[in-house]
Amino acid sequence: MNPSALPPALSCFSLRTTDHIAHLVLNRPEAMNTMHPTFWRELDAVLVQLHKAGDARVLVISSTGKHFSAGMALETFSSSIAMDDQSPEGRAAIFDLLTDMQSTFTKLENLRMPVIAAIQGGCIGGAVDMVTACCLRYATLDAFFCIQEINIGMVADVGTLQRLPKLIPEAVVKELAYTGRRLSAAKALGYGLVNEVFESADAMLAAALQCAKEIAAKPPVAIWGTKQAIHYTRDHTVEDALKQMGWLQAAIWSNQHVREAVTAMRDKRAGQFRSLSALDYFKENGL
Repeated sequence: MNPSALPPALSCFSLRTTDHIAHLVLNRPEAMNTMHPTFWRELDAVLVQLHKAGDARVLVISSTGKHFSAGMALETFSSSIAMDDQSPEGRAAIFDLLTDMQSTFTKLENLRMPVIAAIQGGCIGGAVDMVTACCLRYATLDAFFCIQEINIGMVADVGTLQRLPKLIPEAVVKELAYTGRRLSAAKALGYGLVNEVFESADAMLAAALQCAKEIAAKPPVAIWGTKQAIHYTRDHTVEDALKQMGWLQAAIWSNQHVREAVTAMRDKRAGQFRSLSALDYFKENGL
């Protein structure tokens, strides 16, 4: 990864990439890892760079302290980006502000690699928006999920109401969204929101990193194709998704990858696969 493309010093996160596994850690436990403007800027920059670099094959997001994240920092909207509801022009600007915030979490969904969220304690408000954009969610026994926005007089607006109904029953989403009640880790497991629940944060993180290790051992382009196919299927008919699958498989099929994977299994060794190509965006080229 090219560190020059990231903020000079991440204040809300730490980031480390080892053996093709990127590990992003929310590191403001004293503030319950709330999301203020710096959080959004740093997260967006990190995701853009991970997407472009191609070295990381999976991203693990974990946190520090008692809670994963208490969601949006309340002081955010009392600053220079306060929402103006006093004019049609100001209210129109709210749309563009929210679109920009939504795009950051959508980057998690569109990232060229799977994303695993490791959640301890509270996953509140904007944090639910974030983890629902991830591929897998592991949680501790004390974890809980709360659509906090209704408790402070607003509608959840950065992805929860759009993604959560794709993950758990709609009636459950409505109950949580209308009441602001907490969903326990045990119930979240039963509904399928989380993949597994662990007694401690250490055990949870170890499991998340082990899963990441298994994913990183697969051909990155096949993982990329699988993520593309699953997300396309979620939002389209079976017939359309089958057609897309044919085009996708034809585009990325590799006899070499299949031979290497089968040979590696037979020889009981790790397969050797190329990383995804680094992206050099035309609009950023200095020519």
